[in-house]
Amino acid sequence: MTITSPPVTDAARRLTQRHADHPLRGIALIVASTVFLACSDTLAKYLGRTLPPIEIGWIRFLVFLLIMLPVALASSESPLRSVRPKLQVLRALALVASSVLFITGLRFLPIAEASATSFVAPLFVTALSIVLLGEAIGIRRWVATLVGLIGVLIVIRPGSSTFNPAVILPILSALCWAITLILTRMISGADRAVVTMTFSALVGFLALSAMVPFVWVTPSWTDIAIGLGVGLASTIGQWIVVLAFRYADASALAPFSYSQLLWVTILGYAVFSEIPDAWTFVGAVVIICSGVYIAHRERLRRKQNVAPAEPNPNP
Repeated sequence: MTITSPPVTDAARRLTQRHADHPLRGIALIVASTVFLACSDTLAKYLGRTLPPIEIGWIRFLVFLLIMLPVALASSESPLRSVRPKLQVLRALALVASSVLFITGLRFLPIAEASATSFVAPLFVTALSIVLLGEAIGIRRWVATLVGLIGVLIVIRPGSSTFNPAVILPILSALCWAITLILTRMISGADRAVVTMTFSALVGFLALSAMVPFVWVTPSWTDIAIGLGVGLASTIGQWIVVLAFRYADASALAPFSYSQLLWVTILGYAVFSEIPDAWTFVGAVVIICSGVYIAHRERLRRKQNVAPAEPNPNP
């Protein structure tokens, strides 16, 4: 899975301001996180040869839940006491859908192509912010979003002989991830982070547990080991992302988060002998440039909101 800047609460913003004087440390952490996330995706694709996507997702969320349990139990308050429990459940289900859709896409697509296509998530966030958050989106961010969509078309090339209909799966995964981020913004001011993480792990595990009996394939010990690696690498990668944003601003880290494409390309070639074509890289560059610009405009918008005496520019 690709990574996207987490929503910033007032408390998180104050914490970031205290620690944002170590940008190199933040950049190093974000690059390290992409290595773990790329390894998780590669292991998931490899495991997809023998296990169905829902079962792989179930193992991933099982590991997530096992890691979260000690944290939740150590919390001074109930980790399930939420001000907005319905939104927490919806967020967790969107996260599950994003994970399963992406893993399914990996079964049919080269890992670099699936990853490049999933970078469209920030573009969906921009569009959904209007509907769900009532945000005003300026012409510059709309143009950047359209440019990003052009990049997606370059990668998937509909109508050509190389078009694979399965490419819709990472796009839908990115849409579900964007919904997850939007719901996180709506929740972040009401619930503690440990509550959100606990709901994600528990609801995700329960939802997949209800589905996995219908597709169950008894895994070998090797499959179990690889599945644990998927969950562990994914959880470590996401945790490092949280650490990275303590040391640098999102706009500074955004360009380096896309280094995940480099790692999945290397791993895709080493493990699956996959070599992306030139158009995949061209489209990925267009998508990445669009995402970086949107992150830059978001940073300017947040600065403008902090300074009430100045007029609002186009976001």
